[in-house]
Amino acid sequence: MRVHVVSDVHGNADDLARAGNGADALICLGDLVLFLDYADHSRGIFPDLFGVENADRLVELRTARRFDEASDLGRRLWAELDVDRETAIEAAVRRQYAELFAAFPTPTYATYGNVDIPRFWPDFARPGTTVLDGERIELGGLVFGFVGGGLRTPMRTPYEISDEEYAAKVEALGDVDVLCSHIPPDVPELTYDTVARRFERGSRALLDAVRRTRPRYALFGHVHQPLARRMRIGSTECVNVGHFASTGTPYALEW
Repeated sequence: MRVHVVSDVHGNADDLARAGNGADALICLGDLVLFLDYADHSRGIFPDLFGVENADRLVELRTARRFDEASDLGRRLWAELDVDRETAIEAAVRRQYAELFAAFPTPTYATYGNVDIPRFWPDFARPGTTVLDGERIELGGLVFGFVGGGLRTPMRTPYEISDEEYAAKVEALGDVDVLCSHIPPDVPELTYDTVARRFERGSRALLDAVRRTRPRYALFGHVHQPLARRMRIGSTECVNVGHFASTGTPYALEW
């Protein structure tokens, strides 16, 4: 059995259409939407609406962790734009989702990232794409458990939830062979981004589940340039499957 795993797609529909080639199934760990490309500030919903210069400024503020100033900039720009914020974002996200969901091969098993908007997914998930969050499936004799979304941060991305709600989803999975999530377990080597030079939020509940239930693998994304791409916690191989928007290459899991 061979499964390909991607995360942090961020608008890369072209490579996503090829991500399942040679595999029995594709797993997507979320973050389909591209709001702003930190490597190319001309790409994404934000520069489409407000221009590259404002995107440059937003990235500068966020990178410096000046989140209040970044929020102020966003509020000012939206106030100057002659369109309702929710309407503009929904239209842009729906355009991206239409293209990205059409690129998914059959079968695909997907969960949400922190920048995704779950309530839109039922409108785009076609037959052959199964959306899972706090749920399990069996593939080739192994049990895969899925936990979507992220934890609350000053970034205020669309699908951030409380630690308690997240932990309840992890607990609902029980024992699994492969633990699939968007964010990593809360381990410094797995949560530190070497380019952004900051720690992203990892989940203590995921770490506790790894230690308690000892799955074969814990697969995740979220941290684009991690200090460690993989490490072993007890008998569990923890793997950051990569920043698919940049690499265009899925992680391959074979058994």
